[in-house]
Amino acid sequence: MSKDYTFNPGDFVVYPAHGVGQVTEIQKTAVSGQELNLIAINFNKDKLTLRIPLNSAQKSGLRQVSSAEDLNAALHILKGKAKVRRVQWSKRAQEYTAKINSGIIENTAEVIRDLYKNPAIGEQTYSERQIYEQAMNRMASEFAVVNRCSQEEATLQLEQILRDKSSTRL
Repeated sequence: MSKDYTFNPGDFVVYPAHGVGQVTEIQKTAVSGQELNLIAINFNKDKLTLRIPLNSAQKSGLRQVSSAEDLNAALHILKGKAKVRRVQWSKRAQEYTAKINSGIIENTAEVIRDLYKNPAIGEQTYSERQIYEQAMNRMASEFAVVNRCSQEEATLQLEQILRDKSSTRL
C-alpha cells in the first residue's frame, strides 16, 4: 500500500468513509486564532467537499489511490474462494462495513468476494446486496482511477471477474 502522504491539487485520494475523491486545493484557514492547512477534497458522486487538516490526514486514513500492484493483489482476492464465517448476519454485516470503511482495497475486495452470489445459483438478501453494492462502488471507483476508465466500465470488469470465477466452479 502506498505510504505517500503528500497531497497536491488534482491528486485522486481515498478517504475511508467516502471512497475516492480529488484534491481541489490545499488552503490555509484561521480557526480559533490558529492557522490550519486544510486539504479540500471533492467527492463528485456525493456532491460533497471535505476539508481535512493536513496534520491529521494520515491519522484519518486519507491515502493516495492504490498502485497497480495493490490493485492486482485485490483482484487476486476477488478470484479466490469466498470465506464466509458461520456467525449471525448482524455480526458479519458489522465486520463487512468495518472492512469497507477501513479504506483498504484488499479488505473491500474480501467483502465483494464473500458476498458475491452468481444470479444463476442464488439471490442475495436486501442487506447483503446493500453492503455488496457499497463495497463494489468503492472498489470500482478506485479501479476506474487507476485504469483510467469510467466507474461503469470498472464495475463491469469487476463483475466479469466474479462471473468467470463463479462459472469455473459450477
